[in-house]
Amino acid sequence: MPVYRLDVAYDGSEFHGFARQPDVRTVQGEIEAALETILRVPVLTVGAGRTDAGVHARGQVVSFTVDDPVEVERLGRSLNRMLRPEIAVIAVGEAPDGFDARFSARSRVYRYQVLATPVHDPLRRHHSWHVPEPLDVDAMERAAVGFLGEHDFASFCRAAPGRSTVRTVLQSRWEVDGDLMVYEVEAHAFCHQMVRSIVGFCVDAGRGRVDPGSVADVLASRDRAAARPIAPPQGLILWEVRYDRGPETAGQRSGA
Repeated sequence: MPVYRLDVAYDGSEFHGFARQPDVRTVQGEIEAALETILRVPVLTVGAGRTDAGVHARGQVVSFTVDDPVEVERLGRSLNRMLRPEIAVIAVGEAPDGFDARFSARSRVYRYQVLATPVHDPLRRHHSWHVPEPLDVDAMERAAVGFLGEHDFASFCRAAPGRSTVRTVLQSRWEVDGDLMVYEVEAHAFCHQMVRSIVGFCVDAGRGRVDPGSVADVLASRDRAAARPIAPPQGLILWEVRYDRGPETAGQRSGA
């Protein structure tokens, strides 16, 4: 059966996360319902990342299989008519045999936006965390560096019995973009609430509430209570999913 890839962006403000759930509105549920309407068969999709309620995506990747070939340009147009305005299908294409949006991914990149202004901005409340206190970006950067490499992130993850919390972080950095402080982190995979927990710790380092050099001790403790409270979901964006063959893994893709 042919495998198809969708590159998807969405505003997660009004969704109960990406993953399908009964009786609540989710991004995956909306995409699957639209695919079933268009293709006239039930379709189960696989997402590269399971974003939580209120979390957004610029570069989510979704894969699915169907028995019969699909006209990708028409599918892209139809999906966007049905899913707008909260969900956009950026590209549609047939993927290589064996492609799986989740298991074929080499790494995921997330960004988190902190609005560092004395007064909140109502127009950006759904896409950033407003922190009115002055923040020391150098302290935040020193904390971020401490997360690089392979560690047990039990202190920074929501518990999932039977699942490993060891992860390898490939990049972890802060940069200033006007009045936004933007955290970018890349890892092969993340455990639940890991990025938001790291951001919460870094912001408290920027507030002067924790020592930015204490990351190693907090990691070693493997104690969820040792980390700071997690950052709220609205500042988090699944920015990019990377595959070994790069952005054209999907082969001949159509902009939609």
